Amino acid sequence: MNLRPFILILLFSFVAECGFTQKDSLEIDSLKIKKKITKDSRIYDPLAPSKAAFYSAIFPGVGQIYNKKYWKAPIVWAALAIPVYYYQINNSDYKRYRNAYKLRKYGLVDEFTVNGVEIVSTQTLETAQEQLRENRDLSLLSGIILYILQIVEASVNAHLMQFNTDDNLTIRPQMIFDPIRIETPSVGLSFKYNF
Repeated sequence: MNLRPFILILLFSFVAECGFTQKDSLEIDSLKIKKKITKDSRIYDPLAPSKAAFYSAIFPGVGQIYNKKYWKAPIVWAALAIPVYYYQINNSDYKRYRNAYKLRKYGLVDEFTVNGVEIVSTQTLETAQEQLRENRDLSLLSGIILYILQIVEASVNAHLMQFNTDDNLTIRPQMIFDPIRIETPSVGLSFKYNF
């Protein structure tokens, strides 16, 4: 099959289109912009979620500040301070009971022995150690979970801030009656998507 005539016709149509196009009647050279062009806040930044997550990972709450959700930062700090507080309390009590248990095992006087009388039994020292260790570990686990959740929240919020919520994106259902079939009315449904 010979493609030469087809290529020539295609080339000629492109050249003819460029040669016979209408010139623009507006003079763009004399147009001056008087307003300062500002950066559009709706420009999509693909790195914003990763920046927010990185900032939250380095210092909790900074990702929320990066997203300009300043009110969330104190909530993050308080949410992370609570498990840290309980971790320290449970850890110090665990060490107290652990040291007392060790001293009692070696036959020495511990802080729960007053005038040779044991205020707290050895069994109670063992139970308290187990309970305090469990509470300490739960405080650590809840702190880690809250730390991860605040990183995820900062990243998701950065994603959602860039989501286009313009009114033109709404779905407007409307009823359309078929004018051809008047005797037997039929009802249809159409959706208009405006982008």
